[in-house]
Amino acid sequence: MATEAPEFEAVVLAAGAGRRFGGGKLLAPWAGGALLDGALAAAFAAPVRRVIVVTGTAAAQVEAVVRDFAARTGAADRLLVVHADDHEEGMGASLRRAAAELPADCAGAFVFLGDMPRVPHAVLEGLAQAVRAGAPAAAPVFEGRRGHPALIGAGLLPRLLTLNGDAGARAILKDLGAALALVTAPDDGVLFDVDERGDLAGQPRP
Repeated sequence: MATEAPEFEAVVLAAGAGRRFGGGKLLAPWAGGALLDGALAAAFAAPVRRVIVVTGTAAAQVEAVVRDFAARTGAADRLLVVHADDHEEGMGASLRRAAAELPADCAGAFVFLGDMPRVPHAVLEGLAQAVRAGAPAAAPVFEGRRGHPALIGAGLLPRLLTLNGDAGARAILKDLGAALALVTAPDDGVLFDVDERGDLAGQPRP
């Protein structure tokens, strides 16, 4: 799709083992494809010039799903797949790996989680507008609860290179306090993630 803000990039974290799910979480069936497809669809729908997918566990299988999705949707030229060798450390390792690929002119990075397949695309432009207007970062909220994806502005991107453990960018956003722009989401897709197989039961599918 054509983008209005090509200075942003998107990151999809797809390195986890999904142990609580019993393994193979991101490859599980979802809406006629794989669970990961939902996060990929949102990432490519965001106002970004490129989507960086970070693999870890089952890297070859996950990459195959990612490349198939990009090919089917005509987005192969906007895709970069990278592997986090130290992915078992947690989300911090994946974010460090993705941050190393962000170009110097990047104005911000959306951070999508591979196990969140229902992110409403309608909230993405609002996040971008908040950062364009000067917010250091933005995140969606639904019924008072902050969700994903977060959009990390350029001034905070160097901090992604210093993350460790499994907390992801949570500490960065927490430190912002009231400076974090909160954008109201149209539904609870910004909160829904898949941890166990039972989480998929009864969920609306796109």
